[in-house]
Order: sequence, then C-alpha cells, then structure tokens
Amino acid sequence: MTNIIDTHPDYTAGTWKLDPNHSEVSFSVKHLKISKVRGVFETVDVTIVTTPDPKDSTISAVIDVASVNTGQKDRDNHLRTSDFFLAEEHPQLTFVSTGINTDGGDDFSVDGNLTLRGVTQPVTLTGEFGGVATDGYGQVKAGATASTKINRHDFGVSWNAALEAGGFTLGDDVTINLELQVVLQK
Repeated sequence: MTNIIDTHPDYTAGTWKLDPNHSEVSFSVKHLKISKVRGVFETVDVTIVTTPDPKDSTISAVIDVASVNTGQKDRDNHLRTSDFFLAEEHPQLTFVSTGINTDGGDDFSVDGNLTLRGVTQPVTLTGEFGGVATDGYGQVKAGATASTKINRHDFGVSWNAALEAGGFTLGDDVTINLELQVVLQK
C-alpha cells in the first residue's frame, strides 16, 4: 500500500509545530436557517509528531476558546459565557488523535477525542495533505486542510432562542475547518 511518505519523497518524520501566521481554525453554524455565522480562534497550538508510518503519528491541539473572533464583539463575549464555551471554567478546547488513516494518496482521516466545556467526544477529521516544502528561511513546512462536523448539544452547548415564525436561532451542527501549516522543529 502506498502512503503519504511514498507519495511525497520530501516528507520528513519528526515533531512539527503550528505556524500561526499561515494557519486558521474556524467554525460555522446555521443562523436563522438562512445563512451561516462564522468565526475563528486566534490562539491555537498544534503539535504533530510524524513517524515513518503515518498511522503511528500523533496530533494534539489546544485552542484558547476566549480567543474566539466572529467579527462582532458582543457576539464574541456571548460565546465566552456559560451559554456557549464557558471559557472562564473551561478555557481550552483540546483535540488528541487516536488514529490516522490514509488512502494511499493525499486524502486522510484522523480519529480523535475532542474536549469542549469538559465534555470529551470522539470525532473524525477528514482532510487533504498539501505537501512539504522548504521556505526562503530554510524551514521545512507541511500543509493540510481538514474538517469535521459536530453536534453542539453533545458538548453541552444548548443555548438557543425560539423564532416567532417557528424554529430556532441556531442550528445544531457546527462545522470545524482547519487550514494548517506546520514547521519541522530542529
């Protein structure tokens, strides 16, 4: 079976840290059933430890939930409260991988445990490996995109407001999107 290493001969095993200037962790949720509200987390730490067999690699992430930014200060402050992230009591959202699977090409999936508000649930990220390159400063970097969809109620995030015409303000499903660039540590 072919794997990412065989497909990308410049792949290097080691420990990789997030390049925050070239990465984004974002989310979206339906609003009023007609559009989506989007936001990003501005403080994210990701560590990836790669091995010659990608299946033995590990990924961990820590996100400061108070760093949420939807472009609207009042909404961001509301998201930090007990209605949503409960940031004062549970300041971090974490992800720890439990398994990595590749299709022999650039596509992959990562199983792991996502913890939000003190609740841990299994999730699967699906994504695409972008490759490995050396930047103009001699740093070896790798890139990938991935996403998953969670039900916010599974994590105790159940705030909503009924609409006069029926239904609720927010949808149940939240899509989490990752655009990651990581740097090989020397």
